[in-house]
Amino acid sequence: MRMKGAQAVVAALEREGVEVVFGYPGGAILGVYDYLYDSKVRHILVRHEQAAAHMADGYARATGKPGVCIATSGPGATNLVTGLATAHMDSIPIIAITGQVARAAIGRDAFQEADITGITLPITKHNYLVKDPADLPRIIREAFHIATTGRPGPVLIDLPRDVAMAEIDFEYPVEVDLPGYKPTYHGHPRQIMEAARAIAEAKRPVLYVGGGVIASGAAREVRELAERCNIPTTTTLMGLGAFPGRHPLFLGMPGMHGTVAANFALNECDLLIAVGVRFDDRVTGDVRTFSPKSIKIHIDIDPAEIGKNVKVHIPIVGDARLVLRALLDQVEPALHSEWLAQIQAWKEEYPLGYVEKEGALMPQFVVEKIYEVTGGNAIVTTDVGQHQMWAAQYYLFDQPRQFISSGGLGTMGFGFPAALGAQVGRPDAVVFCISGDGGFQMNMQELATAVENHLPVKVCVLNNFFLGMVRQWQQLFYRQRYSASRMVNPDFARLAEAFGATGMVVRKAEDVVPALKRAMEVEGPVVIDFQVAPEENVWPFIPAGQSVAQMMGLEELKKAKEKRAARAGREAVTLAETAPGREGRA
Repeated sequence: MRMKGAQAVVAALEREGVEVVFGYPGGAILGVYDYLYDSKVRHILVRHEQAAAHMADGYARATGKPGVCIATSGPGATNLVTGLATAHMDSIPIIAITGQVARAAIGRDAFQEADITGITLPITKHNYLVKDPADLPRIIREAFHIATTGRPGPVLIDLPRDVAMAEIDFEYPVEVDLPGYKPTYHGHPRQIMEAARAIAEAKRPVLYVGGGVIASGAAREVRELAERCNIPTTTTLMGLGAFPGRHPLFLGMPGMHGTVAANFALNECDLLIAVGVRFDDRVTGDVRTFSPKSIKIHIDIDPAEIGKNVKVHIPIVGDARLVLRALLDQVEPALHSEWLAQIQAWKEEYPLGYVEKEGALMPQFVVEKIYEVTGGNAIVTTDVGQHQMWAAQYYLFDQPRQFISSGGLGTMGFGFPAALGAQVGRPDAVVFCISGDGGFQMNMQELATAVENHLPVKVCVLNNFFLGMVRQWQQLFYRQRYSASRMVNPDFARLAEAFGATGMVVRKAEDVVPALKRAMEVEGPVVIDFQVAPEENVWPFIPAGQSVAQMMGLEELKKAKEKRAARAGREAVTLAETAPGREGRA
């Protein structure tokens, strides 16, 4: 069939089963937009191209399907860069389609020209500049294949405007043949046998699970292995939800702001089974002292990750689900009673907790109440900073694709547009964005997108009038010199109302639950401005590049535990005194 290149792009999206794209039109991409006008593919008009990339990212994380974003040439394309880098660091499948000036004008500093393939080379899994119109169907088919196979990631297609206008014979390929790209899915049988032997011999094993488990759909296999062999399990920030947060074998998140039990377990284990992780510096701290007593098994589909940061003893290259399934065929049940008793002792001695400050709304309390009101079933997105860590600590995620956050790049402004993408992808889900006053302001213009498209995302701004994590570091390491970290904020509730959304302000603990319940009843988007304690810190805390031995905040956790126990005791006495039939009471 003869058609123009721009029409071929839209036809290819339809062939790939794309239901929605996120984008912003401009001169060099108008040909594609003209054919989108008649397409069954839904288009979500964003207010900034960065948000288009983040929405495609949130859509992909929530659904498991590739997200698609579109931008014009020059500044439109460069505005995608942060979103592409975010997706690249977290291995998220995105297809970005950008307009480009005509081929004859490339390299001549034409109006709205940018070398977007050169710019994004380090932050995409692959990218294309389409030079021959006849190659367009093949390139789009390859782009989807590359983005969604092996270790997922973003792929960019740069489309010159004259290529978009050229006529081609459209034949969409069924098969993809890329001789230099053959991901390994099945682990080596000998390595799997070695892993099974190590698991059988271990006395103090730990499962260390990351986002690769979610990408491969291996949560069921992880749980089966943990339960069969009684292996305590910890998940990275990207792996939250890969193992049930309420499971007795769950240790919580490890690393810089991880639980004491998770960090102590990693430090003392004799076998570390790492699945779909990259030994990120926020988990390992000082790699020279990370998990020093353990034999390390590392299962990952990307061979470049194995041995990159931490030396491992049993490397297995392959898809996490397939490798674990093969491993499960060889492992026998185990108890590890002494090890589990030690884990439980750590959990009981150092539980997560916080000390309430008189007259202040505690941010951790807000997250706890979001968890209660949503029944633990919401999709939760976050920006980056203190609120991100409190969400990871105090919201217990039981399902994969329930927690959506920028891990590797740490992108402020990610949470709200990602929530909108997740809501588009899963329209029946309850979606909450837990944000900070700094992060929310980076893409709050997307309230217009939320209202226009009737996306009922609930935004909870933990507003401490600071760049909270920056302030915490300044307090601990820079003599409390709060340089450029104080925030003068707008009235977020009135701002929401101006966009046509619902806005609320909450300053007291007793108002938190009523506000959340009201938000759940509202059919459209809601912004709740929770004005929380300005100088509350995230505990525990292992400073960057240091080891478990330098963990800070243990005294704060003990104090919180003591106060909680004292309060529980007082409540028990009061309950006993007022119980029916007690002497002196009705």
